[in-house]
Amino acid sequence: MLNACMGSLMELVERDPRILYLTADSGEGGLDLMFRRNFPDRCFDFGIAEQNMTGAAAGLAASGKIPFIYVPTPFLVYRAFEFLRNDICLQNYPVKIIGTGSGLSVSSLGPTHHSTEDLGSLRSLPNLRILSPATPLQAWACIENAYSVKGPVFIRVETTQPSEYYSEGYSLPTAGFDLLREGAKGLILSTGSILTETMKTAEILGNDGINLSVANISILKPVNVSMLLPLLVRSNLVFTVEEHNIIGGLGSLIAEIIATERLNIQLIRIGLNDKFSVGYGTLLQVRKENGLDADSITDIIRKTMI
Repeated sequence: MLNACMGSLMELVERDPRILYLTADSGEGGLDLMFRRNFPDRCFDFGIAEQNMTGAAAGLAASGKIPFIYVPTPFLVYRAFEFLRNDICLQNYPVKIIGTGSGLSVSSLGPTHHSTEDLGSLRSLPNLRILSPATPLQAWACIENAYSVKGPVFIRVETTQPSEYYSEGYSLPTAGFDLLREGAKGLILSTGSILTETMKTAEILGNDGINLSVANISILKPVNVSMLLPLLVRSNLVFTVEEHNIIGGLGSLIAEIIATERLNIQLIRIGLNDKFSVGYGTLLQVRKENGLDADSITDIIRKTMI
């Protein structure tokens, strides 16, 4: 998904001289070098100094620029949270944050480099729009969507190349979600590249006669509750699947809606159950060890429906 983000951003930079590229030793050498080669006077690497970078982004935005920050999610959200809150969100500055390596996607580096609590932190910040692409084409659309809004935006990007479920020319829906599969037995809500596992799960269960709807949530904040409600009330059984702690993320978001709207819906949240991730290896290996591969998700749903 990173290449899609960079491709979309490069197109925007060519059209708008206000856009700047900021990073903090992101580790994405090829992408950084490409930006420096094409736009040397609009690319700034702050080194391992995420707080300084975030404060500088706010200052640049106050001066009429549109900074795009490109940095690993855990080192921005956890290390520079105060700067995100006070310098960017409180001022409602148009800083766009591309948080890379989100979820478990940097699987071989372990829990210190995973971002599995970021949504719980960021959802509490006023003015911040949160986008969570699941595929390369959706990541491309998220960059364009972020550019089109006036305030701050966080784009939760994973360093994966997941399956593609969209066509060229795709743009983010006003509803904030796409219904990818229809089924009468219940509803699965998914966000991020774990959609690949979610769709595999729905296919496995469908072959056994358990047909579930699958919706991909791409806009986590602000939530278009009025458009999401009709999807929820169609089913009395809803599952959420996310590469995140079940506290604070997609599962919590849906639980809040169910409680606020007084819906008679059973909700099963599938993610990290209030714990840090374990294990090292490929993404599939780490997902499996943490119960987030298609087989594990299938087992949870199947047991619930027995």
